[in-house]
Amino acid sequence: MLRAREITVRYGRRTVLDRLSFELPPGGVLGLGGPSGCGKSTLARVLAMMLRPAAGSLSVDGMEVRGWRQRAPRELRTRVALLYQQPRLAVDPKLRLSEVIGEPLAAAGRPDRERVAALAGEVGLTDDLLTRRPHEVSDGQLQRACLARALTLEPGYLICDEMTTMLDASTQAHLVAVVNAYRDRTGAGVLAISHDQVLLDRWADSRAELSGAGSPPGTPSPSPVPR
Repeated sequence: MLRAREITVRYGRRTVLDRLSFELPPGGVLGLGGPSGCGKSTLARVLAMMLRPAAGSLSVDGMEVRGWRQRAPRELRTRVALLYQQPRLAVDPKLRLSEVIGEPLAAAGRPDRERVAALAGEVGLTDDLLTRRPHEVSDGQLQRACLARALTLEPGYLICDEMTTMLDASTQAHLVAVVNAYRDRTGAGVLAISHDQVLLDRWADSRAELSGAGSPPGTPSPSPVPR
């Protein structure tokens, strides 16, 4: 279980999340909706240990997170992967797509070309695309590489933050199919964040909503609603 308790996040004087509690169980797809500015992406960054909250706690499979970003223990950081909405802001523009996919392996000191090639094939990237840099491929192709990168170390939880926004229907369907196949194979928990209610209806096993700019004190935690 990926569990956040009483999370508060502030940007200056603005409170984005206010004592918010949230749980992402393994094995299914939880859809998270809500209006712009309600804190969905902020929650995603907290869950991925990319943003330290002002207050509250986070645990991964019962282990409490005591460090954030690179200070979080590797065994916890690699349990959660975050797929961003805008892939061009999430990659080093100097890297080839093969290097983008292989970044987690390189950081762990165990580069594996066969693993990179297999993941590239799973997400629909051909060999010629792997030698190209981000400015030489489409948004959809780059997002495919980012998804492959997110799956490289086989995380137990995958957070998809508007991963299909502005992508064509065929690419959107393919990315969702890859995530579903990964979940079926590994039992990972998936958090699908999207403004697209139709997508969430089709993809998610259960739904949660953030109803406003943060959650005021006393507001119940968002919880799955079985469909």
